[in-house]
Amino acid sequence: MSSARGLRALALVLGLGVPLAGGAVEVGAAAPDFEVTGPQGLVKLRQFEGKLLYLDFWASWCGPCRQSFPWMGEMQAKYAAQGLQVLAINLDAKAPDAQKFLAAVPAGFAVAYDPIGASPRMYQIKAMPSSVLIDRKGKVIAVHRGFEPADRARLEEQIQAALKGKP
Repeated sequence: MSSARGLRALALVLGLGVPLAGGAVEVGAAAPDFEVTGPQGLVKLRQFEGKLLYLDFWASWCGPCRQSFPWMGEMQAKYAAQGLQVLAINLDAKAPDAQKFLAAVPAGFAVAYDPIGASPRMYQIKAMPSSVLIDRKGKVIAVHRGFEPADRARLEEQIQAALKGKP
């Protein structure tokens, strides 16, 4: 399946509609609150107030997600003491698909599940993976679509700047 067709299919499944053009949630806006299920129960955005949140949306069939997970684990380990929290929300409709992925590519950070796709609709997610950097007060400070090894340095610079309180 072509990537464009795959993204259109994802958009339809998530109820995002087509066309896929357009932006994600706006930088500078308050991050939409979400409620998803994690291994320990309900997970909400407001639980992360006071932390820098790197919110990632992923799916088991996403090739770039396999590359982003080790990097996100590195970021969590490197910056947790400074207040970074990585949360990756899985969008698979079938839990075993997500579990198989996590067995092959372990997460060194918090994972939650949204099989009905409510949270990506709130965040206007158009690609997998997509990440949203949310400051300590709940404001969106960066949005990123996709993941390639070349993205690592720029994303880490954004995390470092946000941890220092710089836009």
